[in-house]
Amino acid sequence: MVAGLIGCGRMGMCMLQKMVEKGFEVVIYDKSGEACDRAKAAGAHVAENPAEVGAGAQAVIISLPGPPQIEDALFGERGLSTSLSADHVIVDTSTVEPETTIKNAERIKATGAAYLDCPVLGRPSAAGNWTLPAGGNPEDIEKVRNILESFARRIVHVGETGSGNALKLLNQMMFSVINGITSEVMAIAEKVGIDPKVFYDTVVDSGAATVSGLFRETGRTILAEDFENPAFTVDLLIKDTGLAMGMAERAGAPSLLAREVQYCNLIARSRGLGGQDTSALYKVFKGYYEKEENNEA
Repeated sequence: MVAGLIGCGRMGMCMLQKMVEKGFEVVIYDKSGEACDRAKAAGAHVAENPAEVGAGAQAVIISLPGPPQIEDALFGERGLSTSLSADHVIVDTSTVEPETTIKNAERIKATGAAYLDCPVLGRPSAAGNWTLPAGGNPEDIEKVRNILESFARRIVHVGETGSGNALKLLNQMMFSVINGITSEVMAIAEKVGIDPKVFYDTVVDSGAATVSGLFRETGRTILAEDFENPAFTVDLLIKDTGLAMGMAERAGAPSLLAREVQYCNLIARSRGLGGQDTSALYKVFKGYYEKEENNEA
């Protein structure tokens, strides 16, 4: 089966590389010429537009930043929807609100094609071991399972259309809070006389219940001060957390903790850290405590 891919950013490239490694022929489209060049070098065929991807592949994966880009790829001029049939399965791995997917799936239904929301749980470095929470028809998941399993270890059907998005946004709320408290604690450690490296090394190897994969990565990045090579940017975290908070509010369950951390994320962006790794939130806390110390002096 030929696989289609629309969007060859960081996550999309991870998918492409894994699919090619597993022997799949892949046809891609991306608005960026540089992204297309990278994809071609990785072994993909490059299409002129999304419609051409649909003409060449019955399973089409979408990996795009947000609703406007997805709208354009699906329904814009020479959009994917113009070349779809009942033989097609669309797999949207983007992080968006459930309502966006439900709306898009309903519009795509007129073409006869199936639409799944399968956002990614996992860092780019974990490609091949990702989990995809999938919303939609289980039978449609099975049609593309072999392709999805080239870059994901688990594909879990979690409910109807939009359910995959809802689960991912809940995960992103957790991500925001864990990233925030890790950044804050690393800054506080210094103030209470504990070397941040000693704190990190002691806790990360302790077997304590507080240790998570995100704590390991965030703490390690803070110690290395490697904020300019983001695994995930502050801007993207603000986007995802905002979507998650909106979803929760509409459900009558407004988040208390995520709102507080989102405020800190917004401060980080206002200080020019939006394009840096989410661990750059550490700089906000460190600067705040230094300012407090100077005020006391």
